[in-house]
Amino acid sequence: LKSKSKYLKLVFNLAFLFCLIISVNACKKKQPTQAQANNPVPSVPIDFVIYPNNPTYFPIQSIGGWMYINNVGVNGIVVYRKSNEEFVVLERTSSYLPDNSYARVKVQSNNFDLKDTISGSKWRMFDGEVINGPATWPLRRYGASYNGNSLRIIN
Repeated sequence: LKSKSKYLKLVFNLAFLFCLIISVNACKKKQPTQAQANNPVPSVPIDFVIYPNNPTYFPIQSIGGWMYINNVGVNGIVVYRKSNEEFVVLERTSSYLPDNSYARVKVQSNNFDLKDTISGSKWRMFDGEVINGPATWPLRRYGASYNGNSLRIIN
């Protein structure tokens, strides 16, 4: 009987310790990801609205569609329609050569990859992550909020 109570006490203490560790970790403030905090591409203020249903934006009216928008961001942006409700907006400035205005990423013929034609680096269209280098940083990603009519792009 005595060893059973010691066993129950040990199990209770371990369960309490486990719950304490979980709750402490859950309360930690989330740190920005490396890509957000230290991205070599400068962060420039962006806050504008486009209307994807407008004929001007025909390329992004269907899933998988994309288009460039110039005179925004550092070197322009690419807007990609990931789903009916979700858009991905990426800076066109290469994260490998951020100071070279000619190192602007271009959508490849497969419509899934972006490539910096100077360094040869490639990134995925749907999230901006590196496919192959020499780049090691993802493309800078901007916030996109779609309400079914207007798409707000902001950072």
